[in-house]
Amino acid sequence: MASLPDEHGVSRPLDVAAIRDQFPIVKERAYLNNASIGPLSNPVVDAIQAFLHDVRDHGRNNDPNWCRHADESVKARLGALIGATADEIAFVKNTTEGLVTVANGLDWRPGDNVVLPDIEYPSNVYCWMRLEKLGVSINWARSAAGRVTVDAIAAAIDSRTRLVSVSAVQFSNGFRQDLAATSQLCRERKVLLNLDAIQWIGALHMDVRRYHVDFISAGGHKWLLAPIGTGLFYCNRDSLGLLDPPSVGYHSVDKHEAHMDYDLVYRPNAGRFEEALVNFPGIWGLDAAVRILLGLGPTIVERHILELVDHAAETLRGRGWHIVSPLGEGERSGLLSFRRPGVDMEAVAVGLTGRGVDVAVRDGAIRISPSYYNNRADIERLVRELPA
Repeated sequence: MASLPDEHGVSRPLDVAAIRDQFPIVKERAYLNNASIGPLSNPVVDAIQAFLHDVRDHGRNNDPNWCRHADESVKARLGALIGATADEIAFVKNTTEGLVTVANGLDWRPGDNVVLPDIEYPSNVYCWMRLEKLGVSINWARSAAGRVTVDAIAAAIDSRTRLVSVSAVQFSNGFRQDLAATSQLCRERKVLLNLDAIQWIGALHMDVRRYHVDFISAGGHKWLLAPIGTGLFYCNRDSLGLLDPPSVGYHSVDKHEAHMDYDLVYRPNAGRFEEALVNFPGIWGLDAAVRILLGLGPTIVERHILELVDHAAETLRGRGWHIVSPLGEGERSGLLSFRRPGVDMEAVAVGLTGRGVDVAVRDGAIRISPSYYNNRADIERLVRELPA
């Protein structure tokens, strides 16, 4: 098992109790807003500083090592986190960049359409709306009670549907998509499947070997607890040839420093979607965050987070709060939304922040999103600070 050194330099195995000490924010706050921007741990900050010190002291002399480490080691760990291989991973600065890579990279034809749930985050809407000028339309899969069922997606697919684009976990209420059934549907209908997985990866265990997904985008600044401006784009190797990189530069090809060789032959892997120098300082931090997740174990992280969500839901119900999030079999995620009729949720959230408890308000409900470094004491602090 991976380990981290303590304040005395002694390495200790990673577990969710010990890792809490690596997050300075817990000393003052019950931070339950990891679905928005997660706090950074000491190892992540240390990794970023180490890279910056390298550039300070050596300039670009270690550039070959940076590129090799990023392309081989970091991508291998990102791949391991989701069950992919290193050559299926590209670095992006956020989820939107990955979604736009798909939207602007496919060879669209007038009359094509995209299927979207009607409760999606704007990043998974606007890039498809923009395709209207190419004659591409949106077929909306209608949600019901905050759920986007596979049947609703199936009803929205027709003979001109090229792609289904869906959030693996819905941002407003935490509804967890049935990825196996959704994937099977798309394969049967011969349409592509694109996932916005920023609310899944880092909180729930994902293994793309269990189902066929063509493309996945996930920023690092939420559940991965990585720096803002980092993220991953997964392109299934079988789908690589379907995307023409919408942004092309010297890094899209394998020419090293043969800059006057203008033969445009893309890199033979997902790295073709990285047009130029990548965000190495952020990627060093992203790698440190992923190392923690792999050290803890994605299934253990998921179990811990869901236990906190269950504890919160049970306690809140007992205090008279209405749980908005779907909590049926296979529907739960790391997000939990709740409200009380006649109570101003925005005012409640502002009051909580002032008392050291951080939450979000989405669709008229308070949303909490505990991560692996959170514990039951954070949940109990939240409940104590809520209006009686």
